[in-house]
Amino acid sequence: KVRCSRLAREVWDDEELAGRLEREAAELKERFNRDFWIAERGYFALALDGEKRQVDSLTSNIGLLLWSGIVDDDKAASVAEQLLGERLFSGWGVRTMAKGDAGYNPIEYHNGTVWPHDNSFIAAGLARYGFREEAARIAEAIFEAARFFDFRLPEVFAGYERERTGAPVEYPTASSPQAWATGAPLLLIRVQLGLEARDGELEVDPVLPPSIATLSLRGLSGAWGKRDADAVEVLTGGR
Repeated sequence: KVRCSRLAREVWDDEELAGRLEREAAELKERFNRDFWIAERGYFALALDGEKRQVDSLTSNIGLLLWSGIVDDDKAASVAEQLLGERLFSGWGVRTMAKGDAGYNPIEYHNGTVWPHDNSFIAAGLARYGFREEAARIAEAIFEAARFFDFRLPEVFAGYERERTGAPVEYPTASSPQAWATGAPLLLIRVQLGLEARDGELEVDPVLPPSIATLSLRGLSGAWGKRDADAVEVLTGGR
């Protein structure tokens, strides 16, 4: 609704529709943060059951909430802490379900594995709320995992702890190549370089993890013409 409101205002010149969509989005955000937030645990419920009770499984979905922008600002730090905590973060990426949950299994498709594309959206969500170093840590983990797959990330891999295995464990039936896994590094690179197209200009605000000394993209084309994006040992934001 937020994106469509911008489309309505800037392209269709429909201020009435834009205003209605913005109001509906604000109301949805308010209801969501009220009904799904589990204050005593510091994260959002996975769902509401048939009686509107919170399903309290801790999953990677909370990172996608950051990406969507629906999370209230005062809850974002707690969500970020959960994502990088030992229950969700395996060392190779964020698991789909947290270690210790009743349904957790590091080699079950939705209940404990690591999905590269899922992690790219989580990194983008963290960056959206200002957690750039945390986003860089996730990018670093996925890129390091890629080395063990000949730099062709699979659809999914097991969620075992990095300290336990020393290498990401293959998921037996993962597709490779797989389209959305292939797209994950592109979004992770964008997140690390802090690339944003805004008002016809390309903004570059890089934050790199310690293991990446330089990162460059050449000839990025857009309304700004062509521009290079470079980062050299940037551990905090800055152009």
